[in-house]
Amino acid sequence: MSRPLLVTDCDEVLIHMVRHFRDWLDTEHDIAFSLERNPFLQAMTRRGHDAPIDEREVWQLLGGFFDTQMDSQQPITGALEAIADLQQDADVVVLTNLSDERKEARTLQLRKLGMEVPVFTNQGPKGGALKRIVEDHGASRVVFIDDIAQHHASAKAEIPHVRRLHLCGEPAIAPHVPCAHNAGDADARIDSWDMALPWVRDALHSGD
Repeated sequence: MSRPLLVTDCDEVLIHMVRHFRDWLDTEHDIAFSLERNPFLQAMTRRGHDAPIDEREVWQLLGGFFDTQMDSQQPITGALEAIADLQQDADVVVLTNLSDERKEARTLQLRKLGMEVPVFTNQGPKGGALKRIVEDHGASRVVFIDDIAQHHASAKAEIPHVRRLHLCGEPAIAPHVPCAHNAGDADARIDSWDMALPWVRDALHSGD
């Protein structure tokens, strides 16, 4: 019988991203990035200008960040310890929305932080990729964690038996992130690992 399976996002779930992206934009590109603004694409302005940076440039900047700044990203409080705890009796994989050519860099990044996990890359809603991972693994008990509501909606539509936890570990943006639990697409919303770990453990092993 397959062990229970945790499929988790990376940025803002396991490691901080937007705070490091903000600092890099400030020092390297003279761009202000307001973490409190939503949507993401309208939160960046070049200093001295009011108009948001156009979407094409935003995606170019994001690519530049991931190509050069992954080593700056620091763990979310409690995330590494929680994953190590869960790996004792469950399998853990990372499903991250990065282009496929960055898969190796993300795997190495997590390894440097002490996290040995398979990494799957994806673009767009995650439901289809999650379904393939779960079917290939064969687990009957699965938990999916992500910080973005649309991925929970996609997961619910594609593979509804998976337990879904909405977790955003970046305090600066968590209050501004639309809540998948309120929308009915996640089973819970918990933004700290000290509270999330018991929930995840129970979801993976209740009834054992």
